[in-house]
Amino acid sequence: MVTLVTGGAGFVGSHLVDQLIQAGHDVRVLDNFSSGRESFLSHHGDSVEIIEADLLDLDAVMNTMKNVDLVFHLAANPDIRLGTQVTDTDLKQGTVATYNVLEAMRVSGVSKIAFASSSVVYGEAKTMPTPENYGPLFPISLYGASKLASEALITSWVGTFDLQAWIFRFANIVGARGTHGVIFDFIHKLHKDKSCLEVLGNGLQEKSYMEVIDCAQAMLHVVNHTNEPINCFNLGTRDTCSVRRIAEIVLEESGCSDAEIQYTGGDRGWAGDVPKSMLDPERLYKLGFNPNHNSEEAIRHTARCLVNEIGQP
Repeated sequence: MVTLVTGGAGFVGSHLVDQLIQAGHDVRVLDNFSSGRESFLSHHGDSVEIIEADLLDLDAVMNTMKNVDLVFHLAANPDIRLGTQVTDTDLKQGTVATYNVLEAMRVSGVSKIAFASSSVVYGEAKTMPTPENYGPLFPISLYGASKLASEALITSWVGTFDLQAWIFRFANIVGARGTHGVIFDFIHKLHKDKSCLEVLGNGLQEKSYMEVIDCAQAMLHVVNHTNEPINCFNLGTRDTCSVRRIAEIVLEESGCSDAEIQYTGGDRGWAGDVPKSMLDPERLYKLGFNPNHNSEEAIRHTARCLVNEIGQP
């Protein structure tokens, strides 16, 4: 089976490539390396075909579709906060890029797509844990709007052009090779000043977290065990962790336990941040998948990995 992974040199994408190779897939990666890194795939040598191209180049995307059986579409802007500064970032790198992937699939006769969506499509959900059938969906970030628009494009291609789709609404994904996110940011802040750690907001923001290898394995498990035209699953754990607790764990794992934690105040870290989010992952669990880490275990594991990758503060 030839499997194309867009964003396959990125954080989640490279871990998915690892799992696909292990499962015997022939893997082709399309990445523009804006945030992905060749080093994340270098251990595979020539066993992974890597194409450097941008999803906004429709002709280039068309050229990657030859003989492809399944597309994992993970490429997107990885930084939610960037959308507050460059407001068309998510429109282009998310929604338009998804259109190009779908159109290239249609023209090339590729019929299966698995898409990395996000819990942020739920916005500030009034039901927690939030199930996949919660609605209406009112995202509050431009990133969330882009993910929801991409979901709509995908389901419309299923209805109009007979594609089959898997939509994965991720919790906050953490782990080795992380290039952004709260744990990554905290460690870099400590490199600048290990006596003080600034935390955006009041530290009471609380969300579900999932370790990245668990996430990659969950995607493959769902694709292998479901066969509806549209298969929508939350990927996460049954618990949450607060930003305050994340800060404490990072200080412990980085050897900076004496550092003072300073909060900037407010109930959210930035415009568009959802202060509290907890996914209902029961559909995933009922399908026979159980992650190896809960939220706090995933965070501690990630802190250890990133301190090792980035260096001790």
